[in-house]
Amino acid sequence: MRKLIAFASGLLFGLGLIIAGMANPAKVLGFLDLFGLWDPSLALVMAGAIGAAFLPMQWAQRAPCSLSGEPMQLPGTRQIDRPLVLGALIFGAGWGVAGFCPGPAVVALGAGMPQALLFVVAMLAGMLLFKLYD
Repeated sequence: MRKLIAFASGLLFGLGLIIAGMANPAKVLGFLDLFGLWDPSLALVMAGAIGAAFLPMQWAQRAPCSLSGEPMQLPGTRQIDRPLVLGALIFGAGWGVAGFCPGPAVVALGAGMPQALLFVVAMLAGMLLFKLYD
């Protein structure tokens, strides 16, 4: 049951990314181009995602387990520290250069977009380096 829920959640998430245009690096780069031909449509997508997640997150913070009966796994701290800020800067720089972040890159790779392959390979290499460093 757990694998079915994970599959359905991933499928729904991927479809949402495609429909929202977040798997299209040109659309993402248009959103990030604040001083050029700025495309604000992804701001609406993000606002909608925050709105849709607000009540479920309130519930999740109070629930001892998920709907599937698994223990709830939420971040244990809200502290903004150096590793968080550096990670956010690296993530944002990668997003701004490539027009992809991890979820949309995997969706774009699955859709056969060749430019996503380089990003996914680099992402996996970065994950491996982090694992070796940690």
